[in-house]
Amino acid sequence: MVKKLVNAPRAVVQEMLEGFVALAPGQALLEGETVVVRSDVPAALGARKVAVLSGGGSGHEPAHAGYVGTGMLHAAVAGDVFTSPSADAVLAAIRAVAGTAGALLIVKNYTGDRLNFGLAAELARAEGIPTEVVVVADDVALRETVEPERRRGIAGVVLVHKVAGAAAAAGASLAQVAREATEAAAGLGSMGVALGPCTVPAAGRPGFTLGEGEVELGLGIHGEQGVRRVAHQPADALVDTLLSAIVEDRELGRGDRVALMVNGLGGTPPMELAIMTRRALAFLAERGLKVERAWQGTFLSALEMPGCSLTLLKVDDARLARLDAPTEAPAWPGRGQVVLQRKVVTARGALPTVEGHPKPQPVMARVRAAALAVADAWDAAEARLTELDSQAGDGDLGLSLARGAAAIRALPERAWATPAGALTELGQALRRNIGGSSGPFYATALLRAARYLANRPVDTAAWAKAFEVGVEAVSELGGARPGDRTMVDALHPAAVAFTRAVREGRSPGEAWEEATRAAEQGAQDTASMSPRLGRASYLGERAKGIPDAGAVAVVIGMKALGGSGR
Repeated sequence: MVKKLVNAPRAVVQEMLEGFVALAPGQALLEGETVVVRSDVPAALGARKVAVLSGGGSGHEPAHAGYVGTGMLHAAVAGDVFTSPSADAVLAAIRAVAGTAGALLIVKNYTGDRLNFGLAAELARAEGIPTEVVVVADDVALRETVEPERRRGIAGVVLVHKVAGAAAAAGASLAQVAREATEAAAGLGSMGVALGPCTVPAAGRPGFTLGEGEVELGLGIHGEQGVRRVAHQPADALVDTLLSAIVEDRELGRGDRVALMVNGLGGTPPMELAIMTRRALAFLAERGLKVERAWQGTFLSALEMPGCSLTLLKVDDARLARLDAPTEAPAWPGRGQVVLQRKVVTARGALPTVEGHPKPQPVMARVRAAALAVADAWDAAEARLTELDSQAGDGDLGLSLARGAAAIRALPERAWATPAGALTELGQALRRNIGGSSGPFYATALLRAARYLANRPVDTAAWAKAFEVGVEAVSELGGARPGDRTMVDALHPAAVAFTRAVREGRSPGEAWEEATRAAEQGAQDTASMSPRLGRASYLGERAKGIPDAGAVAVVIGMKALGGSGR
């Protein structure tokens, strides 16, 4: 059985719609059908305005039921997952919401949808219900493959819902609503990219497979493969590829006004959609297009497919008025106002730059070299630390320490003037740049050690004591003790070993080697410990067998210090 939060594949659509409608006061389920209708439709046929309907296979949520509401759709007809609804279901929806003013059916350009909605329209006309059909075919990825009228309909259909629904709500005739919907569909262009497949509940397996470093360009919305498979690229490059195709196909040029929709396919987090939006706005601005409205979110999905599609709709004042018109459809995100200028707030009370620090002494050059060696080691270990932290934490340690490494390299020359000053500058830099818990721990240790070294002669014994007080500060801050499966399990034995070796008269290099061996053994031992603090503690015994990533990072840093000739 496929791992999905469902009861039975055959019950998915009905149970899903029941869940949607339960939280939407303006919606109701049509008895005996998988059809969501507006609950405010007048009983008198003559009192009804033009009804706007859409639908298709399920699996595209929030489409189409999420757009049922005042100012958008009057009804949404849901078929099985990725399967067109029957003509009878569409006809039942028309009968339920249409009056003498007639009905408009908005259909995505797939054979099953065209046939069943088209047949339902014929049956409705035969019953005396004026009915028109508008087909949306906005997928520009197929521009070199098929004629424009044979392209697929994808996420752009949501904007057609909004335009047509607003026109109907304003009292427009069926002919006018159909004309505005047709013109909006003609002004649309969309294209998507999939980072992976999706799994239809009834099938129980992904629709296709992708290599580790591959993506599908020009995807459909039914789990099918795209137009071509390419190597994975950074988000900015993917945005440029998608928008270049849309702009070229729609013949958009400098001065044209557009609305932008950045649509997640079901498995894409808001973080990634925001990154795509950032570049999309910049790309369009670079080409002189004016983005009048923009929306970001999941509007029409493909189950849990990771990836997104981008849509552009050419607009004028009249079309913007339709997009801005109020609606109570639960999935419509709002007006989509765009503020293109970069908004930056400067913090008040920033500390002034302190000039006149003494120039670095020769001994401090060694400290700087040691710190830079740690930065290089953290960079080199980013992937390893990310993998370790993902197994028993939140997976951010590698990236966090890489940012810390960059912060170390960015410190100015004056930061290395004295031992205490260098540790203070390092602590402040790591505090500002390392996220999560690691930043406060490293910063606290360094700042406490800096206070110990201030205004005293600095020799090997002083460094050993500074190491000790720094480790104590970490324990105090986080409450961790040896055996809790944290970075302290590497730091504590290292500090003990270093102090002991220094007292026994070992050279600094030998003492540090002993400390590093103790830290390495401590980090290895964490693999057999039950975590008592941090996110790993949520896993309990399941975290065993995996060394603590924070402890491993300590060892990596200590080895780098030793290798630098500390």
